[in-house]
Amino acid sequence: IWPIREQNSRTGLTTARTHQTKDFMKVCLGMSPIAWSNDDLPELGGETSLETCLHETRSAGYTGTETGGKFPRDVAALGEVLQAHDLKLVSGWYSGTLLGREVEEEKDQIAAQLQLFSALGASVMVYGETWNTVQNRRDRTLSQRPVIDPDDIPAYGRRLSVLAAHCQEQGVPLVFHHHMGTGVETEAELDLVMSHTGEEVGLLLDTGHMCFAGGDIARVIEHHGRRIKHVHAKDIREDVLAGVDRERMSFLDCVLDGVFTVPGDGAIDFQSVAQCLAVAGYEGWVIVEAEQDPARANPFEYAKKGYKSLASALTDAGYEINA
Repeated sequence: IWPIREQNSRTGLTTARTHQTKDFMKVCLGMSPIAWSNDDLPELGGETSLETCLHETRSAGYTGTETGGKFPRDVAALGEVLQAHDLKLVSGWYSGTLLGREVEEEKDQIAAQLQLFSALGASVMVYGETWNTVQNRRDRTLSQRPVIDPDDIPAYGRRLSVLAAHCQEQGVPLVFHHHMGTGVETEAELDLVMSHTGEEVGLLLDTGHMCFAGGDIARVIEHHGRRIKHVHAKDIREDVLAGVDRERMSFLDCVLDGVFTVPGDGAIDFQSVAQCLAVAGYEGWVIVEAEQDPARANPFEYAKKGYKSLASALTDAGYEINA
């Protein structure tokens, strides 16, 4: 959004990019199923089959997917359905509560998903901190989200680092997802968590959530580029964001109003985002994720639009898109 353009002009990314990407860096493009079916709002796409979601994901050009509520949780069944659609399992959300739970309890809770992801070669495990979260509740406003005492962050960071090391040992690195409605929403909160965790804790950069929280995407990439192990590319509708009343609206109200969309359909400058990622040396998966009402934003059409815009931005930044 706006800070990206300012950062781009301040740092002269065009020159840096040319030097950084003489040899093509590589990324793969995936799509989140949340465009077809929203687990937190079952009325959005509840009738859409997994078959439709995966078929349209692949038809739009994507080679990977994240998991969702309609995905099988059995290794053989999930492997079979993904193979049928020529898609790789890239990642998936895990609802962590380390702010209120000990590490050994969290290891037990994550075990089944970790085993599934490990067996199918998932690239990362997406950790969202859901202790007292309001992200999935329409009866709680954005202003009622949990606020973490900064003095509690060092101990939290140690627990998160231990869990991440455990996941890494199982072959599935953990990436931390800053998210609206949670205790780690803002750029400052993310900086604090990153400063109190070890290298084993990767970062999931979510462009839409960082912009929603008022952060500077370029600065986040500059400060934490070497920790970024996964990217969610979602755009922001500036007019909808401007109308958000945090005292009256829930996060899900904002989703229903259409605050998020796919790259190329909102206010974020993905050309600059891609250049910043290239300068940071990022390689890996970039996932188009845009939770919207599928009745208002046809998932297949928006998937194609997002792919075209993101592929163009990444290619211009010197990336080669792998199949």
